Amino acid sequence: MTNNKEIFKNLLKKIGSGEKTSKGLTRKESAEALKLMLTGKASPAQIGAFMIAHRIRRPEPQELSGMLDTYIELGPNLISKNRTSPPLCFGMPFDGRCRTSPIYPLTSLVLLSNGNTIVLQGGKRMPIKYGVTPIELFSTLGLNLKGLPLKQVQLGFNKNGFALIHQPDHFPLAETIIKYREELGKRPPLASMELIWTPHIGEHLILSGFVHPPTEERAWKTLEQRGEKHIILIKGLEGSIDLPTNRSCIIGSMQNGEFSRIILHAKDHFLQGIDTKWSDLKTWKKHAFQALDNKGPLINAVKWNSGVYLWLTGKSHTIQEGLQIAEESILSGAAIKSLENLISWKNSLGHKSMN
Repeated sequence: MTNNKEIFKNLLKKIGSGEKTSKGLTRKESAEALKLMLTGKASPAQIGAFMIAHRIRRPEPQELSGMLDTYIELGPNLISKNRTSPPLCFGMPFDGRCRTSPIYPLTSLVLLSNGNTIVLQGGKRMPIKYGVTPIELFSTLGLNLKGLPLKQVQLGFNKNGFALIHQPDHFPLAETIIKYREELGKRPPLASMELIWTPHIGEHLILSGFVHPPTEERAWKTLEQRGEKHIILIKGLEGSIDLPTNRSCIIGSMQNGEFSRIILHAKDHFLQGIDTKWSDLKTWKKHAFQALDNKGPLINAVKWNSGVYLWLTGKSHTIQEGLQIAEESILSGAAIKSLENLISWKNSLGHKSMN
């Protein structure tokens, strides 16, 4: 039987042999390399060398496709049952946010109140940013989703149209790579893949953020290889899907093979502002509940993001209509009701377990 470390050594040679002679892995080879890394069959020295070599030369679309193949094979999977519209799968940096206040938890609540379904994923604070995470933000709102088994997440998704995959709970194999990110002090090629990975299997709309144009280009090519038909890529805050209010919003949309480039400005809808700086969870909680009460420093950003996404996902015919629906969802209490429903569901799980 061929030694796994020898197999990995040959894969490493392809990408790490120098500027002129190194070349990309095939999709199958990339999938195999990541599987050997996640399952501990490659040595620590090999894994570190692979991450650095791959970062220097940058992952190619077929390599990212192979990594996604392995994540889908080894990672958690969610499916949609009895859903009339495909879920919105948010792809954001796993190392979190540390400069600007996140908007997406509040956007999610507005979208939920208007019939959208949401799939999020993330982990605990990790290198290199150690930014605030989805699980922390929702917990701060009173919705503690840590520690749920995957089966319970699926049942909750069926009932509520909302799911948050938490890597430590649902994909422990991927946790084994974090120590290398910390020791190397650089984002690995996995970071590009995480932006476009979703645990949802089936028809869906992928919404992913990016910072640099090369990242966007690789994402388009990778998702095209994978046969994804519904994609929205956002030049968002810190690589997230949060739309800025103080500069132009650059959006790429692919719907059934038709691509469009959209440039939007919050100022055109009287919602411009300075994107709120991140401070701490206590301050964010205060601002978040103020926004759900139609006030505070985050309200313009919440209306802007929610309205644009309602339009992009077909819940409104125009941006202005989407903004009006978003405002009505906040004013009527429908958005905060979505949060209360999720909290009630989560609390009922504890009650059932005691009985």
